[in-house]
Amino acid sequence: MASVAATPARTPNGPGPGEASASFPTVASVPGPQEPEEEGEEEPAEIHLCVLWNSGYLGIAYYDTSDSTIHFMPDAPDHESLKLLQRVLDEIDPRSVVTSAKQDENMTRFLGKLASQEHREPKRPEIIFLPSVDFGLEISKQRLLSGNYSFIPDSMTTTEKILFLSSIIPFDCLLMVRALGGLLKFLGRRRIGVELEEYNVSVPILGFKKFVLTNLVSIDQDTYSVLQIFKSESHPSVYKVASGLKEGLSLFGILNRCRCKWGEKLLRLWFTRPTQDLGELNSRLDVIQFFLLPQNLDMAQMLHRLLGHIKNVPLILKRMKLSHTKVSDWQVLYKTVYSALGLRDACRSLPQSIQLFQDIAQEFSDDLHHIASLIGKVVDFEGSLAENRFTVLPNIDPEIDEKKRRLMGLPSFLTEVARKELENLDSRIPSCSVIYIPLIGFLLSIPRLPSMVETSDFEIEGLDFMFLSEEKLHYRSARTKELDALLGDLHCDIRDQETLLMHQLQCQVLARAAVLTRVLDLASRLDVLLALASAARDYGYSRPRYSPQLLGVRIQNGRHPLMELCARTFVPNSAECGRDIGRVKVITGPNSSGKSIYLKQVAKAVNNATERSLVLVDEFGKGTNTVDGLALLAAVIRHWLALGPTCPHVFVATNFLSLVHLQLLPQGPLVQYLTMETCEDGDDLVFFYQVCEGVARASHASHTATQAGLPEKLIARGKQVSDLIRSGKPIKPVQELLKEKQMENCQTLVDKFLKLDLEDPSLDLDIFMSQEVLPAATTIL
Repeated sequence: MASVAATPARTPNGPGPGEASASFPTVASVPGPQEPEEEGEEEPAEIHLCVLWNSGYLGIAYYDTSDSTIHFMPDAPDHESLKLLQRVLDEIDPRSVVTSAKQDENMTRFLGKLASQEHREPKRPEIIFLPSVDFGLEISKQRLLSGNYSFIPDSMTTTEKILFLSSIIPFDCLLMVRALGGLLKFLGRRRIGVELEEYNVSVPILGFKKFVLTNLVSIDQDTYSVLQIFKSESHPSVYKVASGLKEGLSLFGILNRCRCKWGEKLLRLWFTRPTQDLGELNSRLDVIQFFLLPQNLDMAQMLHRLLGHIKNVPLILKRMKLSHTKVSDWQVLYKTVYSALGLRDACRSLPQSIQLFQDIAQEFSDDLHHIASLIGKVVDFEGSLAENRFTVLPNIDPEIDEKKRRLMGLPSFLTEVARKELENLDSRIPSCSVIYIPLIGFLLSIPRLPSMVETSDFEIEGLDFMFLSEEKLHYRSARTKELDALLGDLHCDIRDQETLLMHQLQCQVLARAAVLTRVLDLASRLDVLLALASAARDYGYSRPRYSPQLLGVRIQNGRHPLMELCARTFVPNSAECGRDIGRVKVITGPNSSGKSIYLKQVAKAVNNATERSLVLVDEFGKGTNTVDGLALLAAVIRHWLALGPTCPHVFVATNFLSLVHLQLLPQGPLVQYLTMETCEDGDDLVFFYQVCEGVARASHASHTATQAGLPEKLIARGKQVSDLIRSGKPIKPVQELLKEKQMENCQTLVDKFLKLDLEDPSLDLDIFMSQEVLPAATTIL
């Protein structure tokens, strides 16, 4: 609010009679584009999945609110048990599952089980059935082609739009197209993300992305937990208890050195979708190996700094689509685009034989420079932060510049108007102000006099009373009405014109949304590979070599990446699985000798595929009867051995030494017996944590019990019972312990007898004998 006061004189406490003054809000120092504000808190991301299953094929599409993108999976075959669908659900964890009300028995049964899975609370997906007509093929195509997509320029004709979408979406996958049509229908009906917007505002869709689950290693959730690939823990901060979990000691935790959020998201995706594509694996390793070279360390650090400025572009584009853009969004986008240009220039100086560098150099097009140039030339960051709204720099629009000059010249002009108004007012009025209020206009402000008590006292001839505020009366006068007609509502006019320019700038950015999305994809990929290179440098990791001819795995001096960080000393081990030799490895050894750690370090280096698949068996039969557990273990291993050349690679760690001693497994080249090397030094057992060929002579459970701090008498008794069981002799209770127990029971009975008062007439000795003495006799005699 602009304020101008005219008064006769000034006093130390404020304007005095006879003096005019003008005051505007001061502009504080604010951060420029080089110091962007922190991004605001994002809404929790939700995924809405649409699925159709017909004739053994699955069609899937889902909408991710985190980036306002629709993901689709081309039609894929699935078993009647819908294992592929279950895998998709486990991976994306949807908020809702949309499907046709007309389904076969298998899908109905599957969805029924899904809805009843109480362990998924509080994220149990909502099952939504839509009429089957909403999934019609033609109507689904029509919805796809008629959608309002910001990444498609308005200048495209209908034919060009069809060709453009056909280059992204495989319309020959009929189930997938129907699933996309049903998903669009659901989004429009539920108005996901735009529930509070006007009805003409559609759900923002910033792109279509394809996802596949082929050529991937299949790993279940239990395996991720057991191998500590992921490990979630409660957040220690009291301020973040309700916000979720943090990553504990895990493989993902030690490798996650990503600088941007989307890099971390991609790294987690790579862990949950490990690929078997050797070309993809080697292209990743090429980048990591390049940054491991000492001469490239400075370049890696420079790229890492630039990646720290790559922010949540999809969220900003979504806000632009909904016209909810904040001032900080323009700052963040400006910084992101210029950082992307820095990445492009850096990658152009790197070897173009590496595919990622070539992609960044070519696909970070001049559209990025155009976006950055537009934002830098149009947006007044300092003024925008001061007024908390979008403002433009000078010399962009002459009409806006003229109105701003007139607005800035108002103080001196209004001071003169205030003086003239004061000359025409009653002499009892000491001062007055001419103020400007947006949407209301110019008003004459007069201090409330002591004589002005009732509303009728506010009336002044020649003035129209408007309102009372903070002991000041506000009026319209002939001059203020003339100012309204002459100057108009300058504030609102300027705001409206700048908002129009902001909308035009948003359209320019949204028209280039595709290149911004590609920037995020490639930058996050570079971020992940830089993080892995940094971890490889610090922990001394070596590049693996993949060979399609090697049907197995060969590990030289393998190390467990987590255990070596926790143990004072760690002993590396080698492992090798050939074609027809040693496909089943039975590992025996004392407890705590390192069998389980050996299995885990092998598992992290092996791909999963049919006869190449890896099976880890640890503590099989634990908690069951010894004979039953041994029989089951032998039966399972014999089943695998019967497969011959198609037998999977099996590593079995067991304490069932009878498996070997009783020769329960067939002899042959497929079976290899390994043990953890130890040495007995008197009564002590020394662990070397080294794998060698052979079979353990004993489990050395007594030594492990001694290390755990159990009493010596208990350990000695355990050895005695073990020897009796092994020799088939009966187990008798220890006489010394039995005598000690008898003496305790006798002493307890004597103490009770001595406490009896024999002179008490109410004492009944018969009851004492029946309830105390006779029951105790069986434990004493």
